[in-house]
Amino acid sequence: MADVFVSYARLDKARVAPLVAALERRGWSVWWDPDITPGEEFDSQIEAQLQAARAVVVVWSPTSVVSRWVRGEAREAADRSILIPVRFEGARLPMDVRAIHTIDLDDWNQDPGSAAFQDLCRAVEALLARQPPATAPVAEARGAAAAGTAPAAPSRVAICVLPFSNMSGDLEQEYFSDGISEDIITDLSKVSSLAVVSRNTAFTFKGKSIDLTSLARQLKVQYVLEGSVRRAGGRVRITAQLIEAASDNHVWAERYDRDLNDIFALQDEISQAIVKALRLRLLPEEKKAIEQRGTTNLDAYNLYLMARHHYTGGIQSDIRKNDTVIRLCRRAIDLDPGYARAWALMATSQRYRLGISGQGDNGDAAATRALELDATLAEAHAAKAGILAAQGSYDAAQAEITMALRLDPESVDVLKEAGRLAFLRHRVPEAIGHWEKVFGLVEMDFATGGLLITAYTALGDTASVQRVARATLARAEKIIAVDGDNGSAMAAMFSCLLYLDETERAREWARRAMLIDPDNLMMRYNLACDLVINLRDFDLALEMLGPYCSNTGREQLAWLKTDTDLDPIRADARFQAMVEDAERRLAAAGT
Repeated sequence: MADVFVSYARLDKARVAPLVAALERRGWSVWWDPDITPGEEFDSQIEAQLQAARAVVVVWSPTSVVSRWVRGEAREAADRSILIPVRFEGARLPMDVRAIHTIDLDDWNQDPGSAAFQDLCRAVEALLARQPPATAPVAEARGAAAAGTAPAAPSRVAICVLPFSNMSGDLEQEYFSDGISEDIITDLSKVSSLAVVSRNTAFTFKGKSIDLTSLARQLKVQYVLEGSVRRAGGRVRITAQLIEAASDNHVWAERYDRDLNDIFALQDEISQAIVKALRLRLLPEEKKAIEQRGTTNLDAYNLYLMARHHYTGGIQSDIRKNDTVIRLCRRAIDLDPGYARAWALMATSQRYRLGISGQGDNGDAAATRALELDATLAEAHAAKAGILAAQGSYDAAQAEITMALRLDPESVDVLKEAGRLAFLRHRVPEAIGHWEKVFGLVEMDFATGGLLITAYTALGDTASVQRVARATLARAEKIIAVDGDNGSAMAAMFSCLLYLDETERAREWARRAMLIDPDNLMMRYNLACDLVINLRDFDLALEMLGPYCSNTGREQLAWLKTDTDLDPIRADARFQAMVEDAERRLAAAGT
């Protein structure tokens, strides 16, 4: 079977042939079916080749975008996270794949040295490096060769790992049970004969009462793994059960009661037990990949999980949250200097902190170290992209975010950064594609809702603004119910209520936010945006922005200069003076 499957419309054969030849000259095997005619034989061959491929290049053109064959192949590849879309003639992509970065090839001119073709090659290399080739047994391969046929592609078993329940009796231990679940998902994703539902999709079912048959039908999986984690002192108890969704029968179940120091070996044991229960073949390189973890230091692992929990549970503009994440990651790195994930997370939080406050490290050293340790870590590339964008190096940032999307198109960190970069480059529809995906994956994320409202407002899409405003309002209300001092959530409520024409109620929340959290700079910024765009109260908006401009960092200042919400006051001399003062302050500080 080929390394790369190329999906295209037959009328595009003349432009696809040189592309295939250029890929083959790089040493990759390519399947693109130039000769067979669609029919039943075609169906069986294409299914086998598509399932075996480690990368799928979909060639979008005005012809192929209406092809049910090409659209179906693209969806299959996207579900397996191996889709690399390329485009000719600015073809308008189908809705369900627009969030994935697409390489424009109109100017490649069959030149293997062109920037676009090199971008494509990097994307292929990243996917092939992530997925070792599946090798058939020697006897099977010889038999197929003797018969003059290619060996059949191995069928992939689809599975969803639901978030394990925290049974520790302590909500503070939630980060640990979530971390165990994420690691098992990651381990099983390394098995070529398994198709594993992404972490972000699986976690949308956390804490919900689930009908497994309906879930399996919705996610198109045959099996569901569920379980629980109880941590007490130096011991951990994990229960896990693998269920065949169609019959609701237990295929495998086990309870483990171990010393906490055995947690890494225990995760390996669970993953391998699942593979064995499903009667799948675990290749030697896959077994080795499962056993290779970011760290073997239990304390460093625990600190990283805590840092990750704080990071995902807050908003990027919260300085206190960023400081907590930085401290935890730094301690994890002290314990294990080779822990790439801790370096990458610290880099992201350092960059956000500098961007908000104008003080601290920009995260570049940490991101560089993360990439040195693990060049296949998507979050490390996303962190580097954010740092480059903050410096105004948008082309270099785009190259990093493109690589990050190739490595992990489902990563919330990557999608957020991709949306942010697209917005800074005035690619509003592209930003919306990334942010909508995040908004659907992270149930309590109200900050992304605010970004979507800004983007849809810029496009004049009132219906989408109100849809997102209703959903964001509900999320902010839930946050305030458990965290009554959360000024950022109050600002989000103010914004949503304005867009939903509840002006008086909105004003009440704005007053409450300013009384409770007056030093929250990002809250001030968000309130100012809504004062401009909705209430047209330019004087009060400028008053809100004064402290923000006097204290913010370069990245947030760049955002202010781009944000379409503030367009109505850009010509105001007071606004221009604030921006100029901020630029002089930052230049003097060398940041």
